[in-house]
Amino acid sequence: MNFTEFSSRYLVKHGAKIQLSHIDPDDKVWAPPEERHIAERKLDSLRDEIQSLQKVLYAQGKHRILIILQAMDTGGKDGCVKHVFSRVDPQGITVKAFKKPTDDELAHDFLWRLHPHVPGNGEIVIFNRSHYEDIIAVRVKSLRPEEVWKKRYRHIIDFEKMLVDEGTVILKFFLHISPDEQKARLESRLRQPEKHWKLNPEDLQDRAQWGEFMAAYDDLLSKTSSLHAPWYVVPANRKWYRNLVVAQLVVGRLRQLQMTYPKPSWDPGSIVIE
Repeated sequence: MNFTEFSSRYLVKHGAKIQLSHIDPDDKVWAPPEERHIAERKLDSLRDEIQSLQKVLYAQGKHRILIILQAMDTGGKDGCVKHVFSRVDPQGITVKAFKKPTDDELAHDFLWRLHPHVPGNGEIVIFNRSHYEDIIAVRVKSLRPEEVWKKRYRHIIDFEKMLVDEGTVILKFFLHISPDEQKARLESRLRQPEKHWKLNPEDLQDRAQWGEFMAAYDDLLSKTSSLHAPWYVVPANRKWYRNLVVAQLVVGRLRQLQMTYPKPSWDPGSIVIE
């Protein structure tokens, strides 16, 4: 698989204006249904490679990896984390879920709550939802005036550029599902008592505003897919294909870092363990 060709298919090019309605959430061009078993073996191999690359990342202590996951409800953020990063040493990875802001967080600027959670050297941090909610949710639900949330595009671009300049690699994924697929997943939660905790009546209100959310995401993905921190729109109706795409993009980016284990400052041949 040619990584450049693979990544460019899902990349939101800098300066391009996209429409999610023109992007197929059922896309599976890199793994036709009859090859699903091959794709699952490939994913298994990619998970092993993510595990290996993370070990070098941690040992080298030079790079920082920030992965941002955004999606409509039931889009598969939790499942993506579970399946793609299941073999990574917990010592070197952190998942931070950003929920509705607290009163204390609302008393500060909208980026204030993020900074304590960005990765340090050798770390991978995954944002399950992120600072982008402070545009998307705020816009659709009219929580702030337009003049406030419109300025946040530039604030976010500048914030991410600062992180990149300081050594952070940023990967941003929008997990793209259809309204029909969301309906099926919500109904599945409703049928299973052990999943009722995941179903919030507010989700149905968001679903009723699907068109408004898509328009907000169209603008957001178009305006904040920068050269230093681009967005990828991942077809997510098929969970197995979603996982394959995210894993391939993560591995491809980590390979580009050309990481190596640090060399010891001492001569291993001079050490005798008795």
